[in-house]
Amino acid sequence: MKLDILVFGAHPDDAELGAGGTIAKEVARGKKVGIIDLTRGELGTRGTAEIRDAEAAKAAKILGVAVRENMEFADGFFINDKWHQLEVIKMIRKYKPEVVLCNAVEDRHIDHGKGSQLVSDACFLSGLIKIDTQLDGDDEWQEPWRPKRVYHFIQWKNLEPDFVVDVSGFIEKKKDAILAYESQFYDPDSQEPETPISSKNFTDSVIYRARDLGRLVGVEHAEGFNVERYVAVDNLDDLI
Repeated sequence: MKLDILVFGAHPDDAELGAGGTIAKEVARGKKVGIIDLTRGELGTRGTAEIRDAEAAKAAKILGVAVRENMEFADGFFINDKWHQLEVIKMIRKYKPEVVLCNAVEDRHIDHGKGSQLVSDACFLSGLIKIDTQLDGDDEWQEPWRPKRVYHFIQWKNLEPDFVVDVSGFIEKKKDAILAYESQFYDPDSQEPETPISSKNFTDSVIYRARDLGRLVGVEHAEGFNVERYVAVDNLDDLI
């Protein structure tokens, strides 16, 4: 299956929090979108890996993505080395996305910055013809593929976006996808320990940020992204 957009997140819920509105909008536009989680989030204070698996599947259904996979890298301990790069390359060559979205370039959680650089490096390496890869159980060698664009969504830190996407009309779907992770986010009846993301303030802040970014560009809600190279437009009419 060839995808238009492939979204990588270090943990289940990263994609929803950082780019849920953009994902939902692109799916509504007829784009084929997939999500790949690098880890199962097994070190999370609340819930379990099995619970996160089920929550990720529910969120994927809400967003309407074509596919969701989990790399099962070690939560907290994966690194940006040759083995991990090759595994990510396999996914890029498998789905041949035109656009890749991935973690924030820097953030509070160490996996976010690591995941960001790992995916970015793999996107470049994936286009080199002298790197050979095969999917597990497949005898055929994969063809090189390099995404045309790599964008980084914004997470915990209020990074200055290089551009924003108008997600007006899709913020409720983003919120529903986030709240599919019932074990992780605000629940007044939960007996689990409090975490930085389990407060009502955190969940509200995700929507506040989208509303504020929207205010700055004259729309209802927006999501911000950082780029690795300049974004060009064909003409001034492309700007809203």
